[in-house]
Amino acid sequence: MTAAGAEPSSVADSIYFNGRIITMAEPEAETEPDGDSAARPEAVAVRGETIVFVGALEEAERDWRGPATVMRDLEDRTLLPGFIDPHSHLGGIGLQATVADLLAAPDGDVRRLGDVIEKLSRWRDANPPYSPTQPLGRSRWIIGFGYDDAIIGGHPTREDLDRVSTERPVLAIHQSFHLGAVNSVGLRELGISADTPDPDGGVIRREDDLPDFGTPSGVLEEAAFTLANTEAFRTAAVDGRPANLNPLIAAGFFKAGRAVANRFGFTTVQEGGTTPEILAAMRSAGAFPLPPWQVDVVVYISAAAVGDADLAVSQDYARGLRCAGVKMFLDGSPQGRTAWLTEPYKEPPGDLPEDYCGYPAIKDFDVVVGQVRRAFANDWQVIAHVNGDAAIDQFIAAIEAVCAERGEPDAAARRPVAIHAQTAREDQLEAFARLGVIPSFFSMHTFYWGDWYQDVVLGSPRAENISPAATALAMGLRYTSHHDAPVALPDSIRVLSSQVTRRTRGRGDVLGEDQRVSVRDALRSLTVNAAYQYFEEHRKGTIEAGKQADLVVLNHCPLDFEDPYASAEWESLKVVETIRRGVRMPFETADAVTVGALAAEESEGPVIVPFRPAC
Repeated sequence: MTAAGAEPSSVADSIYFNGRIITMAEPEAETEPDGDSAARPEAVAVRGETIVFVGALEEAERDWRGPATVMRDLEDRTLLPGFIDPHSHLGGIGLQATVADLLAAPDGDVRRLGDVIEKLSRWRDANPPYSPTQPLGRSRWIIGFGYDDAIIGGHPTREDLDRVSTERPVLAIHQSFHLGAVNSVGLRELGISADTPDPDGGVIRREDDLPDFGTPSGVLEEAAFTLANTEAFRTAAVDGRPANLNPLIAAGFFKAGRAVANRFGFTTVQEGGTTPEILAAMRSAGAFPLPPWQVDVVVYISAAAVGDADLAVSQDYARGLRCAGVKMFLDGSPQGRTAWLTEPYKEPPGDLPEDYCGYPAIKDFDVVVGQVRRAFANDWQVIAHVNGDAAIDQFIAAIEAVCAERGEPDAAARRPVAIHAQTAREDQLEAFARLGVIPSFFSMHTFYWGDWYQDVVLGSPRAENISPAATALAMGLRYTSHHDAPVALPDSIRVLSSQVTRRTRGRGDVLGEDQRVSVRDALRSLTVNAAYQYFEEHRKGTIEAGKQADLVVLNHCPLDFEDPYASAEWESLKVVETIRRGVRMPFETADAVTVGALAAEESEGPVIVPFRPAC
């Protein structure tokens, strides 16, 4: 049908042309292995939320162009499927952009402890405490996120943070989001003293060995950190205690998170490990005529927090939101040296013994099996935070136990996901392949903490084999790679480059040359493989007719890099446009989220979303 005679129902809203179009469809990998082929598509036509044509420009104009069709000239840039975030925390992305920025280069400028104190003090001055009598205040706790003890030479102590305030509680969150430090006021408010024992699955670090347990240094690990984290982000009065965080600011975390995700080309994101209450609030917010998402949001509820809640798990989105299943937390952070390993850390933290291997989040294996059993019984997809190889062993054993109970040969149809899986051994990857477990690697650790892993955390050869993507590919596994924001910025380009170059942030060394992958395999980890992880390969992950019109435009084509293993060309690669469901997303600034602006939105309908970050 010619354009002049085209029916309105068969006319495209937009046609993308004059650029490099990488569909990520499997035949493409065969026809252009070197990134150069006459078979490349010239145009992509979109109608509504759907891609309706991929092919020659002449054919696209003949069959799909009408008077109202917008011709989108790519100007020699590159069009790819929209990036799919295999694991992160949408609210945490907004938190990262809203509280005091304690990140080191290249994402921030913190280099030493003094910078942490200065940043927190400046945030204190700019953010008055919230209370019912101060409704425009932000937070009674002074909060900062992202300090890295590997960069600043250790963790802040209570005495360090007392320099920020002796009147308001202070929380400095480690970049791993598994540890943090509080000041003396914060310790008092949390009821932590020398009389307080370590909680199960956590550690209160001590500065001496006075009775009963030693004076707290201010540094809190895992379950102990969760106490401070929960208190600092509390948005309601509890047991007579006033709210700490303005609930409008908590709602703003999701708005800011969406804005940041769009800027990095993500069209599908995850809220990985929240509560049924927050899920209910997110669904309520999404029900209004102008939902705040602008990305598709896949939610996983903490397996320990499900209770009797009806999660209404579905593979269908309701106004851009769906709950996919549950997330298990089985250990901690390698860079924070709380992950659970089978072999000791190269250098244990503090004065811990040389055989220190970290510790499990759940000691009782029956509890772990119970969480997997309940997920399988309800057809919930289960994803598990497993950094250390001992935690991976625990997850594998639980899946094997439940499969045996149910008489199922494997869990392939359920697609369980091993989140992070950084220290996965070859025998564990073989078990993943046998059981149908998808590894989602936190490959950016090779960049951010590669030197730290080599020198302090693991040493050789374990450090060179973190996030073993090449070995996973050799075993036929479909792996994905994530950014785990707020642990790192949701930088899609860094996710890609870290898999290909494996160069470290500090020395620029190649950490595990044998684990490098191709540019195309890296792209698969954020597109077709990520869609498969979510059971969405039928509608996302490739540019094909009938798929959802989720697209991203890059200024260059990474498949054309002269030396993809070098860093220079990656540093110049940028996301210039994000299209979600056929609509170009505005690149808002996350720091535009203010109490006043959110209050104005609130007047149009309740969007308050209580927030409790969990990584």
